[in-house]
Amino acid sequence: MAFYDIFNGDADGLCALQQLRLDAPRAATLVTGTKRDIALLDRIAPAAGDELTVLDVSMRANASGLRRALAAGARVQWFDHHDAGDVPDHPALAANLDFAAGICTALIVDRHVSGRHRAWALAGAFGDNLAGIALAGAATMGLDAHSIARLRQVGECLNYNAYGDRVDELMFPPAELYRRLGPFEDPVAFAERDDAIAVLDRSRRDDLVRALTIRPALAGASATAVILPDAPWSRRISGTLANHLATEHPGRATAVLTPSRGAYTVSLRAPRAHPAGAEQLAREFGGGGRAAASGINGLPESEVPRLLAAFRAAFTSA
Repeated sequence: MAFYDIFNGDADGLCALQQLRLDAPRAATLVTGTKRDIALLDRIAPAAGDELTVLDVSMRANASGLRRALAAGARVQWFDHHDAGDVPDHPALAANLDFAAGICTALIVDRHVSGRHRAWALAGAFGDNLAGIALAGAATMGLDAHSIARLRQVGECLNYNAYGDRVDELMFPPAELYRRLGPFEDPVAFAERDDAIAVLDRSRRDDLVRALTIRPALAGASATAVILPDAPWSRRISGTLANHLATEHPGRATAVLTPSRGAYTVSLRAPRAHPAGAEQLAREFGGGGRAAASGINGLPESEVPRLLAAFRAAFTSA
């Protein structure tokens, strides 16, 4: 029997797995990667009796891998908030899925473990750009301003670390980052005793300053789009930039396009005041995600003008 922990390398995936393993410690093979590496079940060949825990990656994007695992006799526990497609009705699959607005995988796991490691769930929510939800949760816990600021820093830095074409473009490989945070029951203690967050925070701030100097390709009251240069730093900051712009301008939709492997990776954010429409637009161009925040991988350069036109049309107020 083999155990696999399969998770998105961003803040949501890391914080979701951290809660599970604090609650039920278990040695497992870690399967993860950059934020856009989501077809993770294709990397393993499970056998009868194996147990797979999958967090914060789309079941739709892993449909064939899931079918193979179940056919081989493996058991699968899945936690996620992205569009799942057709969920198999199988006795060996425990699907913990929630597609509501204002939810992320770390919050789904928080519910599963009855809130026993909630600070990590709130860090995950901060990282997934759900600051309002995280702040409300922190208030119910009676956390002071310093602790709340640290939770936000942890979540945003873990999320920043996940963006890149390859793991070697990241500041830390996500599996290494998980091993570093693993011993800490409290994310505040992790931030203050391990230098990973300080390293990430410095790099994140520097990259964001550079990104904010770039003139938008599309600027309007309802929608803005930024095309970043072809560089590792721009790929690292793409998600953080999208979240920053969405937070600064809650009535405006945001698109951040980043050169990636001869094409473009696109981060889409619906207006925070009306968090809908991002997934529908992404699907038109072969992407996906959720209503408030979605992405597109491998967008050909020739399709950029059409995307910008569709983006403007989708989010320009009548």
